[in-house]
Amino acid sequence: MSSGGNRNRGARWSAAAWVAGVLAALVALPLSAAGRLPERVATHWGDGGHPDGSLPRWAVPLFPALIWAVLVLVLALLTRRTTLPARPWFGATLLFTGVLLTGAQAAIVHANLDRADWAEADGVGAAVALTLGAALLAGLLGLLVGRRGTTAAAAPAGGPVLDVPVGERFVWLSWTTNPWLQLTAAVFGLASAAGAIAAAGGLIDAPWAAIAPLALVAAAVLGCSSVQARVTPEGLEVAFGPAGWPVRRWPVQDIESARVEQRTPAQVGGWGYRLSGLGTTVMLRRGECLVVHPRTGAEFAVSVDDAERGAALLNTLAARRADG
Repeated sequence: MSSGGNRNRGARWSAAAWVAGVLAALVALPLSAAGRLPERVATHWGDGGHPDGSLPRWAVPLFPALIWAVLVLVLALLTRRTTLPARPWFGATLLFTGVLLTGAQAAIVHANLDRADWAEADGVGAAVALTLGAALLAGLLGLLVGRRGTTAAAAPAGGPVLDVPVGERFVWLSWTTNPWLQLTAAVFGLASAAGAIAAAGGLIDAPWAAIAPLALVAAAVLGCSSVQARVTPEGLEVAFGPAGWPVRRWPVQDIESARVEQRTPAQVGGWGYRLSGLGTTVMLRRGECLVVHPRTGAEFAVSVDDAERGAALLNTLAARRADG
């Protein structure tokens, strides 16, 4: 069984935050520097790296914002009409285009800053190359995350131990997210992104050493804000974060037993990835946890929905492997 409702809600909120953040950056960058930009702003550069096209200053925030709004509207309409396997491309398109437009806007503002005439604007070759590389990486990440979200899972029915016919292959899958951890990651991520964009646009002189820690905190919290547990005939796999990395695996032959246990953050020392006297617990919400007792080492617990069927399938697979 897959907890798709929680995951879909998380994906929608993440997409909405990304759309709003990109729109705000596209508009805020040129408006915040309006007093330092010429009446017409260079927006296109020729083969020699010299500006050969411009827009009125008022159009600089409007034009890319309209492109972004139209793209988001088209993707939203297509998402409603298309099949699930095509949706990863929409997330990848949002990430790629958002990074590309924002980076281009920052490069344009920086090149025109404190210039009396748009023809005196600096070149943007290096900035464009960096922006394109970052956009490609973002699009690839979006594609990988989206493909993980379309993985199908067959859920067996049963109790603590399942009667799985020989030769049949069952897969159990469950996903849990913590919206408060996601919000915390978003706050740190937006702060680091705003600092980086403002610095790239020449609006502030913030050192990258002050921006990097914010990005690292955002990445660490985001990695602990969601978890996917998957049981297959090979054993248990627990993947962290929207990208499904890092991953912890337990081969079925290394699992002695599995059970369901009610746990709270107070018992394990808080939220996220916790180490305590109970072993390791991935605590994203209070309540039922899938607890694995390995043949060697400490126990591992993860708070996911439908943990009983996951434990039952693991026990069945472990018993069958022990019987040879």
